[in-house]
Amino acid sequence: MSSFRTAKGGRIKRKDAISFSFEGKAYTGVKGDTLASALLANGVHFVGRSYKYHRPRGIMSAGQEESSALVGIDRGQGRYDTNTRATTQELFEGLKAQSQHCWPSLRWDIGEMNSLASPILSAGFYYKTFMWPKSFWKRVYEPIIRKSAGLGRAPRAVDPDVYASRYAHCDVLIVGGGPAGLAAALAASRSGAKVILADEQSEIGGALLSDPGSRIDDEESWSWLASAVVALAADENVTILNRTTAFGYYHQNFVGLVERLSDHLESPSSNLPRERLWRVRAKRIVLATGAIERPLVFAGNDRPGVMLAGAARTYLNRYGVRVGDKPVVVTSHDSAYLTAFDMAENGVGVEAIIDLCTDVSPELLKGAARLGIEVLPGHTITRTKGRLRISSIYAAPIEPDGSVGPERTIDCDALLMCGGWTPSVHLFSQSRGTLSWREDIGAYVPDVYAQNASSAGACDGHYLLSEALNGGAAAGQAAAIEAGYKAGKPNTYEVAEEATCSGTLIVELPTGANPARIKAFVDFQHDVTAKDIRLAVREGFHSIEHIKRYTTAGMATDQGKTSNLSELAIASKTLSRPIAEVGLTTFRPPYTPTSFGAFAGRSRGNLFDVTRKSPIDSWAEKRGAVFEPVSLWRRARYFPRDNEDMHAAVARECKATRSSIGISDASTLGKIEVVGPDSAEFLNRIYTNAWTKLGVGRCRYGLMLGEDGFIFDDGVVGRLALDRFHVTTTTGGAPRVMAHMEDYLQTEWPDLDLWLTSITEQWAVIALNGPNVRKLIEPFVEGIDLDKQAFPHMAIKEGKIYGVPTRLFRVSFTGELGFEINVPSRYGLTVWKRLIEEGARYDIVPYGTEALHVLRAEKGYIIVGQDTDGTQTPDDVGMAWAIGRNKHDFIGKRSLTRPDMLVSNRKQLVGLLTRDPKNLLEEGAQIVATAHPSPPAKMIGHVTSSYWSETLQHSIAMGVVEGGRARMGAELYVPMPDGVHQVQVVEPVFYDQEGGRLNV
Repeated sequence: MSSFRTAKGGRIKRKDAISFSFEGKAYTGVKGDTLASALLANGVHFVGRSYKYHRPRGIMSAGQEESSALVGIDRGQGRYDTNTRATTQELFEGLKAQSQHCWPSLRWDIGEMNSLASPILSAGFYYKTFMWPKSFWKRVYEPIIRKSAGLGRAPRAVDPDVYASRYAHCDVLIVGGGPAGLAAALAASRSGAKVILADEQSEIGGALLSDPGSRIDDEESWSWLASAVVALAADENVTILNRTTAFGYYHQNFVGLVERLSDHLESPSSNLPRERLWRVRAKRIVLATGAIERPLVFAGNDRPGVMLAGAARTYLNRYGVRVGDKPVVVTSHDSAYLTAFDMAENGVGVEAIIDLCTDVSPELLKGAARLGIEVLPGHTITRTKGRLRISSIYAAPIEPDGSVGPERTIDCDALLMCGGWTPSVHLFSQSRGTLSWREDIGAYVPDVYAQNASSAGACDGHYLLSEALNGGAAAGQAAAIEAGYKAGKPNTYEVAEEATCSGTLIVELPTGANPARIKAFVDFQHDVTAKDIRLAVREGFHSIEHIKRYTTAGMATDQGKTSNLSELAIASKTLSRPIAEVGLTTFRPPYTPTSFGAFAGRSRGNLFDVTRKSPIDSWAEKRGAVFEPVSLWRRARYFPRDNEDMHAAVARECKATRSSIGISDASTLGKIEVVGPDSAEFLNRIYTNAWTKLGVGRCRYGLMLGEDGFIFDDGVVGRLALDRFHVTTTTGGAPRVMAHMEDYLQTEWPDLDLWLTSITEQWAVIALNGPNVRKLIEPFVEGIDLDKQAFPHMAIKEGKIYGVPTRLFRVSFTGELGFEINVPSRYGLTVWKRLIEEGARYDIVPYGTEALHVLRAEKGYIIVGQDTDGTQTPDDVGMAWAIGRNKHDFIGKRSLTRPDMLVSNRKQLVGLLTRDPKNLLEEGAQIVATAHPSPPAKMIGHVTSSYWSETLQHSIAMGVVEGGRARMGAELYVPMPDGVHQVQVVEPVFYDQEGGRLNV
């Protein structure tokens, strides 16, 4: 057995040995250990490095508030967990852990040299350094910063685990399985209410797991705990969830829970989810989340071996581990005496209790004297010694004037500190409740509730065991009554010989040294010191939210659980304002880090982002097409031949389409059938232009706006009959357009008589473009006269092609003679193959989305979402002609009359031609009015589309520019990484401006 394991006691199974490794070295623990308790049992305190200065760090706590003992866990088979708290990771056979943020090793870390640069690495140093020389930023400073940023390493393999989720409703949700939570659950369950009890630890019990000596109703606390858990487990209305963290409290009593199902197992079944996400809606919630012990702020308070006193008590009583053989306790709160007494009773020689307060309870002094522990009231710690483990401390009396008297050295191998307790009000604050400051306990507690909830126990500022039990019982009973159940009088619990639990809020210890020359840490992970807090205040940051961000205090993985109150207190003292006036930081979900896998659940891969494929996709894949995702669809981007690159392939495809025939798969376009007597009136309200007079067999380009007057989607609509329309949308816009239409039909215009049907997958669409298209299909089309006069541009007819029913559109997105052949999906591939076969004599060429983009840009056709960004009106993109001015109303009409919509300097769509024809602009590049503007440069627009035009032998681009139409012919400038490019503003139609090629 390890040298720091006690001879008896604890809740571990001493006979069940478990082998594990840390930093490649083998160790032995026992069942019931956490990684932290097993390391401490083996005498290992030094487990990590801090973020900024790479200072040695040890295990500081025993729970989720841990900020220093973060390790990587290699679970094999691609499973690697970074930033795992050693204090919460249950030990299992073969566990492999390694330290983080150090190189080349934990003991010898070159990053420790950062401490030498600490004078220039103070709060906000990144705002004040790296200014010179300017050219170094990209080449030197930024690469160094990026390489050093981050903590731990992300796993490189795909997550092999599975995750589950479920919804649950209950009458009473109790968060926290300590004494208050258990008492609440017992009281609520007796009424018959449906109860869920959730606790983040491996077993229910909370603070009782570390307190075997208390007696509840004349019964040992652990015996009472076991009985309570058995009673709750036997109640069919109670669900007990251990290893479950409530990470977020949202609107209407909606709480997110994450249940860890297999992290404690050596070889979990492949069918067992790793985690389960619970989405719980409760009528009433009882928060029994406990409190977090506060560290003290003094010089050298971060050395390995310095830890929270309550954590040391947990390791002793729950895990049977002595954290040291000659510890010193420093405290401003009575609870630390319990740790010292328990350690002494287990044979540990406590060197001294250094009490910052002078008025120590006589009962505590008697208890210390009985155990032979020296108590130093009214003393402070001025500094500590030790490199990889604390070896001694310097204690000194605090004089009446606040100065420090002569120092005294005390050798020790552990320093156990307690600065009081901070109620865990994170979930309460997430619920939008209001906190109030209690001066008597030096902490914020719940005050005004925003939702149907209550708090009990330590999270409500009641630290005594009797207060927790009786407060929890009352809260559970009240919750059940408010949920609609009848409940009798709650149990009244008696606790024998209860110790006092009072203290004084002292955060920063008095020291004789110059405070500017010592490192007294507030945030142990981010290396934020008391000096940094004071510096932030001196530099003008008086809001606690600004101080937090300037110093990064409370922004580490623990989210300030141990540092927030210290930060507040130091800022309060520096500002000479009461803590209650300094303000509070905002608590946001998640309460502790929560895996992406839990949120994703089974919605991963194709179950999350389904890859939709058209009926013609397989043909494109066999022909070596390069694909790109377009919304959920996979579309062929280009079809390379003979090792062509994309530029060459797209140039060939464009040239073929302009000179003969190009064929493209357009099946992914959204398609909606609108049928009913009021279908024309419905479209008249949805679209900007008029539809009631559109003739049967004709098509019209439709522009759809949101209520804000900005472009929402576009497409071509064909009228098949007086009461039937075939509507097309953009590929990515189909789902939202369908939802948009349904929303208005069902909620705004339920009196209209029509039906909406999504037919996107019912029809395969083959787009044929080019001067020879009519020649190709005319012999194989039945029932449709393809003559120019009989079938003009923007018409739709129904007939057959190759004997297959078709809806044939005469439309074009390329500017060439074009037909879109709609056939039932099951015939799509067959018709495509026939067209490829028959088109061989015309040198038909399949083209992808990239060529399509080039061809449409040459004609000045917009793509919604590329040439628009949600802030463009029809007039902005040159489509004022698409607005039905005489229409009574349509969605967005009123917004178009707002003053901001009518100003002349709105960003308008224009064409852009570079001075050098071969210069290709970057999409998204900003546009400025002068070549070398003085900073801050005014951005007057940006490039939305940019391509090389094989047809024009010139690069072309479109962009939105302030007052663009008034700038025709003007010279503007586009700064890019390779230099500033001069461009001329032109009309956005670069090719066949008269439209003659469409109407052949």
